[in-house]
Order: sequence, then C-alpha cells, then structure tokens
Amino acid sequence: MYDILIVDDEKIERNGIRFLLKQYGFDLNIYEANNGLKALEFLEKNKVDILLTDVKMPFMDGIELCSELRKRNLDMKILIFSGYSEFEYARMAVKLGVSEYILKPIDPDEFKGTITKVIRGLEEEKIENDKMETSKLYMIEHILYLMVNGTPYSEIKTNFSALLSLDFLKEFKRMLLIETNSEFFGREGNGFVKNLEQEIEEEYHYLNLNPQQSLLIFKDANAPLQDIAHNIHQNMKMKYQENGYVAIGNEIKDVDQLGQQLEVLEHLMENKFYVSNTYVFGGKEQSDALLTSPSEDDSLMKQMQQDMKMKDMSSLEEHLSLLYAKYQNNIGFSQIYVKFIFSNLLKGMHESIPNHTEVQFNQEIEELYRSVDFETVKEIVGRNVELLKKAFKQNPQMYHREIEYIKQYIYENYDKELGVEQLADKVSLAPSYLSHIFKKETGQNLSKFIKAYRMEMAKKMLEETHEKIVTISYAVGYVNVSYFCQSFREYFGVSPQKYRMQGE
Repeated sequence: MYDILIVDDEKIERNGIRFLLKQYGFDLNIYEANNGLKALEFLEKNKVDILLTDVKMPFMDGIELCSELRKRNLDMKILIFSGYSEFEYARMAVKLGVSEYILKPIDPDEFKGTITKVIRGLEEEKIENDKMETSKLYMIEHILYLMVNGTPYSEIKTNFSALLSLDFLKEFKRMLLIETNSEFFGREGNGFVKNLEQEIEEEYHYLNLNPQQSLLIFKDANAPLQDIAHNIHQNMKMKYQENGYVAIGNEIKDVDQLGQQLEVLEHLMENKFYVSNTYVFGGKEQSDALLTSPSEDDSLMKQMQQDMKMKDMSSLEEHLSLLYAKYQNNIGFSQIYVKFIFSNLLKGMHESIPNHTEVQFNQEIEELYRSVDFETVKEIVGRNVELLKKAFKQNPQMYHREIEYIKQYIYENYDKELGVEQLADKVSLAPSYLSHIFKKETGQNLSKFIKAYRMEMAKKMLEETHEKIVTISYAVGYVNVSYFCQSFREYFGVSPQKYRMQGE
C-alpha cells in the first residue's frame, strides 16, 4: 500500500479527489493539507509515495512546494493539477521533476489512467530497487568471503571501492566459527539461518564458508559470545541432532585483521581433538578445560601416538607442550599419576626409536619414577624427543601418502557428501588430525579445498556444457540447489546463470 498527500486550499476539491481514488479502488493511505506550507511541514515529518498538489494556494503555492521539496531531497512522485494551462507552469513543473501535470476540471478517466501509471511506476522502481539491494548484498557476501579467506584489504579496495562503500567492513568486531564433521550447512543451511535469527538478539552477519563451516560476524565487541556459542551448540544438538563446534575469536581492531581471524579460529578449533565432550573453544573456559581435566589425557596421548606414527615432529612437540603446560604448575595431581602418564609416553617413544633397547627403556623408566621434580621428568622426555628427531630425519614424514589418497578420493567422488568424518575413516585417522595434517601438507583447510575443487568443476561445466544449473549442482555434490547458487556466488561474485551468460 502506498501513501498519497492531497494538497489543495479548496475542501471540495480534496473531497472530490478522495472520492475518485476510492471509487476506482486504488489501495492508498490518503492524507490532506490545505496549503503548500502545511504540506511541507507534514512531508518533513512523514514519508509519502505520491504528492498530488494544486498550483494556486495561499502561503505557499504548488510550484514553490515542489522547489522546497527538491532542496530537501525529499523523494516522491509529484502530480500537479491546475486550472492554468500556461506553458510557463508546465515548464517549471518539468524542471522541478514533476511526474504529471493534470488540468482542471479533472477528467475522471484521465485521472484514473494517470494514477494507474504513477502506481505502476512506483512498483517498477520498487522491483528495481530490490534488485539493486539484492545485488549489493551479494557483493558484500563476496567481499567478506574474500576478506576472511586472506585477500588483502588493499586489493579489495582496488577492486570494489568504486562499486560500493567499504565502511561496513570496519564495523565488524568479533567472530564465531561454527564447524561440523558432516556437510551440515549444505543440508540444513537455510533453516539453520532462520533459526539463528530467532535465537540471537545481537546484530551479526552470517557468512557460510563451505558445507562444514559458517561464520557469525558481530558488530559489538562486547557481545556475550560465550553464551551465544553454547546456545548454538545446544540448538544444533536438540533440533538437528548434530554436534556443532564453536570457536570464539578475539576483538578485531583493524580491518586487515578480518583476513587473519579465520586462521586463528581454525587453530582454536583443532583443540576439539584434545578435549572430548567440549564444544566451545576460546577464552578462559576452554583453557581451563585443557589444563585441568585428567579425563583428557587419553586424547592427548592418542594424538601424540598418531604424531609418532606419522613422523610429524612439529605436531608432537606442540602436543607435548600442552601436556607440559597441564602438569607444570598444577598441584591437583599426584606424583605417581603424573609419572604414570609420562612413562606411557616414553613407552610410545621407545617403540618409535630404532635400536632403542629394552635395557635403555627400563633405565629411563626407573629414572623417571625416582625423579623428585617435574623438570627432571621433562629432561628425560626431552632426551627421547631428540632421539626421535634424528630417527625421523633419516626416514621423513609418512602422512604425504594419506593426504594424496584423500585428494585423489575427492577428485573422484566430489559429487558425493565429503564430510571430514567420512574422509578420516578412509585413512583411519581422527577427523581433527586429518584436518591438521591436510593443512600442514597443502597449506589449505580441508573443507576449503573441497569447496574450491567443486566450484572449479562447476565453473568448467558451465563453460563447456549446456547442462541445467540443477544438474550441475548435483554433479558437484550439492543436493540443495539454492545453497549451490549461494556458494557459487560467494566464491566467484556472480550467480551460475550470470556466469554462463557472461561466457556466451
């Protein structure tokens, strides 16, 4: 429904126009003013879509009113009706942006046609404005996707600053990364987004990264992200029977940090392997979970056994540092328990060091249990770490084979669901460990690698075949066609249909 303001100093004229508008069934909210000055006061406080004004009125005539509206940049369709047919009035009306000039006495049929034409113009403008707004939103999505995936702000400015203001990037202050082990966002994305809108009161921007990862980007640096993160996990568990993991980022103080935050969040997310039954990472709560729970020792030990199996020395040292940090200053554990933990670690090292005799192993275990402080424990473990380094240097890392297998599997099965959990089963690794070594080997996140390959295959099909968009969507592993179109648009900056048209 549109709003119209009728301006005429004659009450009978205003009533006549109101009658015609009702008579012809125009769906309009009708307001009135009896002179130009009153109309201007009304329009400064209220927005209308159509102004229908007489020319000759006391205090301020119709032409003066139009002039004042133009000075104030008040946008509306303006129709002038007058008993004067002089060319000068018509010329001034056109100059002031008047849409129609109607002569009195008003002919009902002409009036109906004019109002119909104006309303049709408003509807066409609305459609065009909606298209422009949608196009702007798509561009914002594409820019954000580029930024969080490492494109420098300087490059973004060069490519996009002429098309729209980039000030919106400076408004973002915090990020949450939501991650699953299945392709959850490809299946439930739209419903999940609507559900988030109902659950989260704070202002945020939702950005899907791939079928397994999405970001929430907040404008308020003080938003209660711990509470929001826990609510998201609970919501996903209850409504979708999906384990959602959430990593909480630090405050973003500079627009360039947008490009670094995703890497920080993904690093935080790796902690999900070390702490079972924990789904929110970041902040003091997560640090406490890592440093105080004895039940997580088994996860860390398994991780280090995996490191030794894969000859991944840097990961072993990183995980060993976590174990040291846990027991270094924590007086809540007995000496016997701590020594038992590290004796198990020494056993794993002994089995991974060539020519390390049983006699040497037993001597070190005895030395470990006779130790009187934690520094001695670290020294004994450190000696074995050095032996491992020498052994691994002679026979380098083994995980290259597993990663090549996974890549080949992706190339041959990109039309199927490729959750990290499913892929990890193929090489008998934990999902988080597969993600870790994949990034180490390729320099790229596993989920990002899968999306990039699927997008390139989709682009190739658009260029080389005449297959329907829905067929291409299924062919590259997206059963949700609208989600495929959204992902393609975020990745390439245009929809699949537009990309195909550009190439023709």
